Amino acid sequence: MDAVTRDYYEVLGVPRDVDAKGIKDAFRRLALQYHPDRNPSPEAEARFKEIAEAYAVLSDPRRRAEYDAGGMAGLGLSPEDIFGGIDFGDIFGGLGFEFGAEGLFDRLFRRHPAGPPRGRNIEVVLEVPLGRILSGGEDVVRVARPQPCGACGGSGAASGTTPKTCDRCSGAGQLTSERREANILYRELSTCARCGGKGTIIETPCPECRGHGTVVREETLTVRVPAGAEEGLALRIPGHGLQAPSPGGPPGDLFVLVHTSPDPRFERRGADLWRLETIGIPDAVLGATISVPTLERPAKVKIPAGTQTDTILRLDGKGLPHFGSARRGDLLIRIRVEVPERISKEERRLYERLRDVGSAGRARR
Repeated sequence: MDAVTRDYYEVLGVPRDVDAKGIKDAFRRLALQYHPDRNPSPEAEARFKEIAEAYAVLSDPRRRAEYDAGGMAGLGLSPEDIFGGIDFGDIFGGLGFEFGAEGLFDRLFRRHPAGPPRGRNIEVVLEVPLGRILSGGEDVVRVARPQPCGACGGSGAASGTTPKTCDRCSGAGQLTSERREANILYRELSTCARCGGKGTIIETPCPECRGHGTVVREETLTVRVPAGAEEGLALRIPGHGLQAPSPGGPPGDLFVLVHTSPDPRFERRGADLWRLETIGIPDAVLGATISVPTLERPAKVKIPAGTQTDTILRLDGKGLPHFGSARRGDLLIRIRVEVPERISKEERRLYERLRDVGSAGRARR
């Protein structure tokens, strides 16, 4: 991170006089949002490193004092400095996530030897009801993906046979052609049409996979949805993506994207829930007590006398949990005053009487 152009307080989104708890809370919230295991976007890893570096400085009183004094403006921190003082168990404990510092450190900072390319990641959407978002819990996802054929072991050849080396490209999968123009030698590479670039030919295909070496199977997996899971939260399941394109490569990962199931009672906005309640004119004028549903049990709500359309009433703590926190959002009730389109003769007589009374009262004022 460029300490000259990127302020650590700005990175965490906190004021410069923030206390230690505020720094920890900000890091926890942002780290949950950008942890590479929970956010599959390409920018998440770099953002997480930036957040961790800012926290490593501001959470340590000595480093923070030096930074505030300008002494660290041109200094960078090693990865060991960044992760050495972060207690992931303390910060993320109780969420059911695997936030081990050692494994994450290896993935983000240590170089691994080059090897066969890994398989591509898969994303699936899991619709979760509000009740599950409220309490957290396990859910089931079903994923159909190509897997090695059990009958041929992934070779594509029928039992008792093996793929043969392509006699046209000698197993290279490519053909080379050369031509010379003046003093320049041109060499062109093209995919071998006989073997399709595989370098081998299957003379007797496996009857189960028809020579592809893979079959599509549905896999049932159990995932744990954390309480307060935010819309679009990505839950990573390592090794359950697509197979590697070449032998020996690791498979990709599966990312389960959490989306909230539609609920006719509420509209979700972050940790808050919204509900529309319709009342009649008498209740709006005189006031009333109505029963409204919540995620646990119905609640009694007092409608003040003189309530207008679009008045918003708030039930504190009746929304969803804030992700990574025990604190809950609110249930907000928008009031709509309904004007009847059709009324009886008796109702008309009463409304006309009410209008006359109102006109007389205004005239006296």
